[in-house]
Amino acid sequence: MTNNFAVRIMLLDDEPLMLKLIGRLLENLGFTAVSPYSSGAAALVALDAPSGQPELILLDLNMPEMDGIEFVRHLVQRNYAGSLVLISGEDERMLQAASKLVQAHKIELLGHLQKPVSPEALTALLAQWRPPAPGRSRAARAAYGADTLRAAIANGELVNYYQPKVAVADGRVVGVETLVRWRHPTDGLVFPDQFIGVAEAHGLIDDLTRVVLHDALAQARDWCDAGLALRIAINVSMDNLAALDFADHVAAAAAAAGIAPVEIVLEVTESRLMADLRVPLEILTRLRLKRFRLSIDDFGTGHSSLAQLRDIPFDELKIDRSFVHGAHGDPTLRAIFDSNLHLARELGIEVVAEGIEDLADWEFLRRAGCDLTQGYFIARPMPAADLAGWIETWEARLRVEALVL
Repeated sequence: MTNNFAVRIMLLDDEPLMLKLIGRLLENLGFTAVSPYSSGAAALVALDAPSGQPELILLDLNMPEMDGIEFVRHLVQRNYAGSLVLISGEDERMLQAASKLVQAHKIELLGHLQKPVSPEALTALLAQWRPPAPGRSRAARAAYGADTLRAAIANGELVNYYQPKVAVADGRVVGVETLVRWRHPTDGLVFPDQFIGVAEAHGLIDDLTRVVLHDALAQARDWCDAGLALRIAINVSMDNLAALDFADHVAAAAAAAGIAPVEIVLEVTESRLMADLRVPLEILTRLRLKRFRLSIDDFGTGHSSLAQLRDIPFDELKIDRSFVHGAHGDPTLRAIFDSNLHLARELGIEVVAEGIEDLADWEFLRRAGCDLTQGYFIARPMPAADLAGWIETWEARLRVEALVL
């Protein structure tokens, strides 16, 4: 990291000795713009000062009067756009819970440190820090209305990106997941978390899904004609499954594109499955009878996963990224991953691990015997035109990096 002296750091801990020790560690690493505070109230006064917010906050969770969790809530209210490091003497599971809360608030979390803080651990975390992008703000996300989205659908502004899925055993590319983007005329590429909710709330999700479906099937046909046989996955909203004609529409679209149903995976997000399953269960069962593959997405993040596996004939279970990345070094995550993998094995369901980000994740999945995986370690979502070139690069990586035996 360069220009450490210019990085403004807020250090918040109620123990004077700890403030002095961590302050000295930061000084030894070259950070000179460090402001220590022994209470949350005093730190908030500093945050509201005209001098502006620090780029980085090192926050103790265990403090009297205002603990670290409450302080995070105040950061959210102030649209804090910097980064955070959590520090605590609590056990690892408590730190994990606090970390998840910070991430849920969309605050950038560099990581967490156990007390007593070691120079090596602090150095490793701070090495990850990067200056925020110009104009970055938690409040800066554009808000899109139903009329704007309706026009975007009609004007063909939606475009599909594709993220590869590979077999863990041999690295073979077996398919792709279709991920919609909005190519906004002024805002550039807009991600689905900014407009899918609008589509569902305003009755536009059927139109949106049909555009995604038809474009994905046309692309699958092009790939097939070029000699590239890939199973194509398409995300389905529970609102789509409220329409009784949905199964027939999907079947007709597949037939028109000349794609066999067995090569199409319909991914249903588990946290969106409805309490009243009568119509969705009819639609999903009919799709399964027509030989479309069904996938339960983000498994383990909702409240009725086991009941859904009991009631719906899924072919594929996608283990959520929150249980995959880092599971090799986290006993809790590893136990959850292993139990989900074992459950799927007992039910005869194929398993896809989402969100692998590094070589350690990849090797963990190989040892575990997982079927398929996807994530940034393999590839980010890409335009269709980039896929063939990426496959050549990936096959070379398999050999050069010895990713498979």
